[in-house]
Amino acid sequence: MPYLPQKPLRGHLIVIEGTDGVGRSTQIELLRPWLEVEGYAVSNTGWTRSPLLHETINQAKAGHQLTVTTFSLLYAADFADRLEHEILPALQAGFIVIADRYMYTAFARNTVMGADPQWTRGLFGMALLPDLVLHLDIDVETLIPRVVQGKGMDYWESGMHLALGTDLFDSFVRYQSRLIEEYRRLAREFGFITIDARRSIEEVQNDLRAHILEYLRAAGSHKPEDDSPENAPQD
Repeated sequence: MPYLPQKPLRGHLIVIEGTDGVGRSTQIELLRPWLEVEGYAVSNTGWTRSPLLHETINQAKAGHQLTVTTFSLLYAADFADRLEHEILPALQAGFIVIADRYMYTAFARNTVMGADPQWTRGLFGMALLPDLVLHLDIDVETLIPRVVQGKGMDYWESGMHLALGTDLFDSFVRYQSRLIEEYRRLAREFGFITIDARRSIEEVQNDLRAHILEYLRAAGSHKPEDDSPENAPQD
């Protein structure tokens, strides 16, 4: 975004990736208060949560008529708006930004939908590289009961727009299986830290916290209170 002033990014961008229904939101709801108790300032951002594009995307999806190109352009616009107005300001202020999905979700979905991967990566060329990507990995057999017992299977998360199966369930299995494999391929390419999401919420949360703490310590991150006057060096 060359039109924006260049400022130091004092914070850290941590991304939680994984397919639909894997438990990202639940884990982030637990991570934020934990980090705040540890003394860090935390900001959350999530896929399709831009105030500018959120309703537009929902309305477009409700019509079940989106092409992969239109789908991608709407999501990229949402991403760019959040990057400019949420992610960059928070990083400049020294916050830890936890992103519920990032550009890798577009990479995975678009590939499964048949888009040119290089076109997709060019579309998201404005993206910052995250400091840490934690990939929640699951198999489709474990995913199915979680989704059924949760919000249920919907048109888009089941890949019905791709006509992969004869019914919602069959399409869900095929679409999510392809997405899971694409996430695993991206994890190898980009060096994600992969966490087994088939386990309990508590076990997954413990792993996430351990990896985040390891990263923050290696990065030499200090907590916001370290900047307070009482912690300033004495003459």
